[in-house]
Amino acid sequence: MWVYRHTQSGALVRWGLGIGAAIVLVALVPMARSGTAAALIPAIVLVALALAVWLFGSLTVEVSTERIAVWFGPGWIRKTIPVETVRDVTGVRNRWYWGWGIRLTPHGWMYNVSGFDAVELSLEGGQRFRIGTDEPGRLEAAIRQVLRAGP
Repeated sequence: MWVYRHTQSGALVRWGLGIGAAIVLVALVPMARSGTAAALIPAIVLVALALAVWLFGSLTVEVSTERIAVWFGPGWIRKTIPVETVRDVTGVRNRWYWGWGIRLTPHGWMYNVSGFDAVELSLEGGQRFRIGTDEPGRLEAAIRQVLRAGP
């Protein structure tokens, strides 16, 4: 049973990819009408953009007494961290230029779908992992709760 579960929408990511799709349609559809092999390019680009929206359009975080799970969209791209490996948790703010998605930052790996707020997990072995969230206080409190409960 989970203690905390929240799905954050990546509206900006979806809008950005949607604008990219519109640009592809306007710029490359005339190419598709030419009947050449280049006609496949707009279709391939549009499928890739639709796939990216589906895979990265949201970020779900689930905290239970055993694990912290983070996944994008339908869950194919996920990270699971056993609670016993977490040494500390801190609310942090990400730099704007670190972007969104899966990133390697100067503070370890980060999963983020929108915004700049995050919770940083300090893990055994000195590793760190950041979870982007629009509920940093609630997520940090939930993780602290399971850390206090212990094994």
